[in-house]
Amino acid sequence: MIKTVKPELFSGEHIAWEGQPYSGLILRPMEVFLIPFSLLWGGFALFWNASVWTTDADVSFKLFGLPFLIAGLYFTVGRFVIDMILRRKMSYFVTNKRIIIERQSGGAKIKSVDISRPPALELDERSDGSGTIRFGNSGGWFSGNNFGIWQPTFDPTPQFIRIPNVRSVYQLIQKQSDA
Repeated sequence: MIKTVKPELFSGEHIAWEGQPYSGLILRPMEVFLIPFSLLWGGFALFWNASVWTTDADVSFKLFGLPFLIAGLYFTVGRFVIDMILRRKMSYFVTNKRIIIERQSGGAKIKSVDISRPPALELDERSDGSGTIRFGNSGGWFSGNNFGIWQPTFDPTPQFIRIPNVRSVYQLIQKQSDA
């Protein structure tokens, strides 16, 4: 776990809660569909490339399959690894004025949401008390949310991904937004 870096706060703003996402492997319900798809894609791409590279096919034909093989590697394994790396470099804050999500990889990025006018809040609580709070409506599978379907850290909707004691943080946000 990384040490959280305090974001720049506005005048009169103070931190009411800070935390970080779970840093291990996250399997979501949609993995029931994504994992078999990724295994089929990756298996076919591997078979295609192995078949083409062991023949004396044209080089352009051999190179054609490489992007599909790379995509297959990302779909099957890479997305989980990248997601874990990105979550290890994220910090979450709830202040009396904002909800702040800070990512310290690939150049520092900060997303903030005005706490007095939060978008629709979605709470997804697990049996162990951890969970995710989304600050906006969930898009459908084909809503154009980039790679959010494949990896939560790429979802454009701001969210606190798999935090402990999610219900207490959710209630704090509601309390702060009512103040």
